[in-house]
Amino acid sequence: MKVNKIVVLQLMMSIVLMLGTASCSKKSSSSHASRATGWDVDSQNGTSARNAGKKQQAGPGLVFVEGGTFTMGKVQDDVMHDWNNTPTQQHVQSFYMDETEVTNGMYLEYLEWLKKVFPPTEENYKNIYEGASPDTLVWRNRLGYNETMTNNYLRHPSYANYPVVGVNWIQAVEFSKWRTDRVNEAVLEKEGYIKKGAKTQDVSAESLFNTEAYVASPSTTYGGNEELVLKKNPNGRRPKAGKDGVVPDEKNVYAQRSSGVILPEYRLPTEAEWEYAAAADVGQREYNIYKGQKKYPWSGDYTRSSKRKNKGDQLANFKQGNGDYGGIAGWSDDGADITNSVKSYAPNDFGLYDMAGNVAEWVADVYRPIIDNEANDFNYYRGNQYAKNKIGKDGKLEIITKENIKYDTLSNGKVVARNLPGEIAQVPVDENETYLRTNFSTSDNINYRDGDKQSSKYFDFGDSEAGAKADQNMYNSPKHNITTDSLGKMVRKYDNSSKRTTLIDDKVRVYKGGSWRDRAYWLDPAQRRYFPQDMATDYIGFRCAMSRVGSKAEKRKSPRN
Repeated sequence: MKVNKIVVLQLMMSIVLMLGTASCSKKSSSSHASRATGWDVDSQNGTSARNAGKKQQAGPGLVFVEGGTFTMGKVQDDVMHDWNNTPTQQHVQSFYMDETEVTNGMYLEYLEWLKKVFPPTEENYKNIYEGASPDTLVWRNRLGYNETMTNNYLRHPSYANYPVVGVNWIQAVEFSKWRTDRVNEAVLEKEGYIKKGAKTQDVSAESLFNTEAYVASPSTTYGGNEELVLKKNPNGRRPKAGKDGVVPDEKNVYAQRSSGVILPEYRLPTEAEWEYAAAADVGQREYNIYKGQKKYPWSGDYTRSSKRKNKGDQLANFKQGNGDYGGIAGWSDDGADITNSVKSYAPNDFGLYDMAGNVAEWVADVYRPIIDNEANDFNYYRGNQYAKNKIGKDGKLEIITKENIKYDTLSNGKVVARNLPGEIAQVPVDENETYLRTNFSTSDNINYRDGDKQSSKYFDFGDSEAGAKADQNMYNSPKHNITTDSLGKMVRKYDNSSKRTTLIDDKVRVYKGGSWRDRAYWLDPAQRRYFPQDMATDYIGFRCAMSRVGSKAEKRKSPRN
């Protein structure tokens, strides 16, 4: 009996210990408990732990492109012998890209917003709307009648879903910035951080929303109007007023990066991203495809469909021969003579339309003949110019106002705004950011390892006699100087030197993909060309991209045994 009592007592103690351990385990595994400190994050003001694992939502118009490795620059045909697409193995992170090119309708929305917020009739704003407007005269030809396109292509509703053209690289970048702000403004309104209707009510240059300004100093948004910029409790509930009518704000915060609701910026895709997305090797399984043998965004070596349902149909809009921009009318036609409505042809394996044909597209990179994969083979991009927020004499962020808008005069005399009211003024990074760093040393990295004096065959360290020759660096392009005087007239100072050897400089950008004016040769995703960033044509458009934050894949893949 004594033994049985001892056994019973031991069993009872074991059960108590097990229950205690289970309760402790349950408490420590609370979804609100910090894995670092064990504290309940509901009692803290921060939101990082609370929002851990929150996934990025795709912005309007974007589709997901899962990153991976590919052979950049691999072409099947090189009849031009450009020597500018040497194959290199690159890896691209996952990102999002516009399903289609930016259309006339999308760009007109941007222009109408600019006209409303920055009336061209006001002296301070007179160049903003005009500077953003596409150049409709690109359609003109000395020996062709294209006035119908000049007058109608941008604004006629029949062309609303056609890709916008006549937009230079600078204008495409500015559109992307505007789109970032409008999308995040709508997101914050939906999430309750901005008053309903604030984005459309009483919009003026003095009270604008800018994403970076909101993140850095939310109280300055909408000109500091606290009735429009709201706070929320970190658990997602809106604060309620107490019996005394006062709304407690101890735990109420503005949206932050850690809230997980603010989207990364819309931007132009890098050349590596664009080429990777256009090739869409994700749909292929053959080894030779993995090594970059794919000729078009679709499978096969031909431009016509081999599928029974639409056999013989052209898979893209391009120039088929001299005087042949679409084929014989009827079944043989590709459906267009100039550009065509987006989504007129089948998408590639990423779900992207018109990655070959219709219009060629601007990408972010500054053009160089060689992709320097020895320096970097991950998210390759040439064009980094690092900047930081400008701090005023009062120690506060300097926000652009209508009095300090800065304008640039382009090579064709067009005046464009470099910044807009509501944005944070930017300055190049200095030695405070670069001192003792190994990953970058200057603000402007366009010429890194290519085109600077060290890259020139004339460069000689410390040799005074070679000093003059050191200026004759690799990219000896003309240096024109175009300005405007006090009366708004252009002052042209052309570089008439006979010693210039190239048109490549730091202001030429890569454009990719064939267009309605191009032969099938240019439809290969690896083909690359360049054009001055401040000039436009009737065959170059653009689409936007957005970086992916978080996991590489949209759906978690099950582990392999």
